[in-house]
Amino acid sequence: MKMEIKKDIYQEIHDLLHKARQNIISNINSTMTKTYFLIGKRIVEEEQDGNKRAEYGKKLIKTLSEKLTKEFGRGFSQRNLEQMRTFYLRYSISQTVSAEFKLSWSHYLILMRIEDIDVRKFYEIEAFENNWSLRELKRQVNSSLYERLVLSKDKEKVKELAVKGQIIEKAQDIIKDPYILEFLGLDEKSDYSENKLETEIINKLEMFLLELGKGFTFVGRQVRFTFDEKHFRIDLVFYNRLLKCFVLIDLKIGEVTHQDLGQMQMYVNYYDRCVKLPDENDTIGIIICKDKNNTLVKLTLPKDNNQIFASRYTTILPSLDEFKKIIEE
Repeated sequence: MKMEIKKDIYQEIHDLLHKARQNIISNINSTMTKTYFLIGKRIVEEEQDGNKRAEYGKKLIKTLSEKLTKEFGRGFSQRNLEQMRTFYLRYSISQTVSAEFKLSWSHYLILMRIEDIDVRKFYEIEAFENNWSLRELKRQVNSSLYERLVLSKDKEKVKELAVKGQIIEKAQDIIKDPYILEFLGLDEKSDYSENKLETEIINKLEMFLLELGKGFTFVGRQVRFTFDEKHFRIDLVFYNRLLKCFVLIDLKIGEVTHQDLGQMQMYVNYYDRCVKLPDENDTIGIIICKDKNNTLVKLTLPKDNNQIFASRYTTILPSLDEFKKIIEE
């Protein structure tokens, strides 16, 4: 007779094995990355002892590549050895030989392309804390996440980004302007409706959550509430676990108006008075729009506003110069 196994003990053992496998993979990645760092260090030290550095360096890497490939197989091409050399040069200032490399070698291949040390540290911290895949890390770098966060912070807070990563303490910490929605596949000049924009966001919800940032969970689409026999629908409702509050999002494919801001104020008031629990924080409302007039937004909202925000969006991934232009506008 086949013995029945209790679900709880099976799940506990399953979780232990899964965690063990993850730890093994993590340890292998860490050991490999540290080894590549040390290889890069040794190459640089040897080059510095050579009489003709540039010529000697090229010959050294070529010879090493041939011998290492013959003995250890793939992975030691001239290009790979040059990347290990670059890795050491990039990280020798901020890392010690005994330092722990927490990401995979592939992650560091992306990170070492970033010249600015503070920016590089920020993405390294965020990639580790949020368990970003290579694809997610590439996207966050390409969509200038660091630069977008810098815009909303004072000098002291900007310094913290390189030390602690993104800290979520208040509503302003989760706001981006603009939001980059290139993953929706909508052409910047194409004619689409707000419903189409919303549908594409739902279809790519995982990517949209990545763009929103830390702590977001999806609650619903076209969430309806009623009072005085009148029905209202909020485009998208999320909850942020770090801020412990609801986040309401309205989508506008044109320029935001004072009526849009007034409507969002009503949505936020309803959630604060009728939905949120006593131990939850004030609701946040974000209007994601194609364009906005900053003066109109400031005049429409209260001086001490910390709940309602209007942010632009773009459906293309701008170059750094194009991104700077968007910010200046």
